[in-house]
Amino acid sequence: MQIWVDADACPNVIKDILFRAAERQQIEVILVANQPLRVPRSPFIKTKQVGAGFDVADNYIAQTVQVDDLVITADIPLAAQVIERQAHALNPRGEFYTPENMRERLRMRNLMEELRSSGTITGGGPPALNQQDRQAFANQLDRFLARYVKAKIAKSAAENN
Repeated sequence: MQIWVDADACPNVIKDILFRAAERQQIEVILVANQPLRVPRSPFIKTKQVGAGFDVADNYIAQTVQVDDLVITADIPLAAQVIERQAHALNPRGEFYTPENMRERLRMRNLMEELRSSGTITGGGPPALNQQDRQAFANQLDRFLARYVKAKIAKSAAENN
């Protein structure tokens, strides 16, 4: 299992949480962006710089993610592709995307995009991440990784029997 990060728009505070988790759990975290990134030196933290362009990083993640990997993204279309590939998607506010909530999120995104392009809604965007959002993200990540470690131990025990 790997953790993929849609790093172009990922808040630094979320990256820091992921860096600590990578070290603690010894799980590979790969940050994908279309610009160079500075990350701590670690065998568990890697970067992948992709070419410039709209959705290039998203497309790379969508094509590379494997079953049961975790993707950190606020991009709803990317999350939908990740779920189709039977991987997991978590946004920086600590909300998991699921097959059940994905249709509604895509509909809402498309509606908002339509309203913005018609000029009905201007500006906006999500509010800045607050302490509650950071805590929700850290908690969800910890729960996810605990389930992963537990499953890995169970699989190892089954193979040894």
